[in-house]
Amino acid sequence: MTRLIAIAGAAVLAALMGGIWLLTLGGQGDDGFAQCRASVVAGGAGSIGGPFELVDETGATVTDAQVLDEPALVYFGYTYCPDVCPLDLARNVEAVTLLEDRGYRVKPVFISVDPQRDTPEQLAEFTDYLHPRLLGLTGSEAQIKGAAQAYRAFYQVHAPDAGDKDYYLVDHSTFTYLTLPGTGFAEFFRRDDTAAQMVDKVQCFLDAR
Repeated sequence: MTRLIAIAGAAVLAALMGGIWLLTLGGQGDDGFAQCRASVVAGGAGSIGGPFELVDETGATVTDAQVLDEPALVYFGYTYCPDVCPLDLARNVEAVTLLEDRGYRVKPVFISVDPQRDTPEQLAEFTDYLHPRLLGLTGSEAQIKGAAQAYRAFYQVHAPDAGDKDYYLVDHSTFTYLTLPGTGFAEFFRRDDTAAQMVDKVQCFLDAR
């Protein structure tokens, strides 16, 4: 029962954080992609994203330039997430598959906010199950914090369960970020966006490049 309450609380907090983040949105901006989005980030799209250095599923250190070398959908979460992350990532990879059917290639990327448990090996097993091209990234606490701050992604690690020190939850925001080579951050998607809605919006951005 304690775990169920904790899980429910984490889900509510994630939704609240999403709502807080959305309060920073304004109207359409004057840019080449204005016709593709209904809103823009306060401060401009350039205020989201930036350089990062993380560790991929093979244990190799990679940079944002290496990872985001093609259009990508980036999501922050963790493999031990009980409900939200698997559902969001399943939707993201469904969108990637639908885009492939239309002739567009987009890379799905998953950045862990739980470096203690999400080793490269753990990430590889998790991502391979969801999609063969889903790229999992982890790193040191400092590396993950840097990437999260660049994308304004919130996360907070809870204390371990009293009866199981290896069990704990991580609250985190649940946005998916569309990035484009040469442009950087272009758009975000909320949890209630469907795969079909994402596909149409991503295609608009890709056609407008």
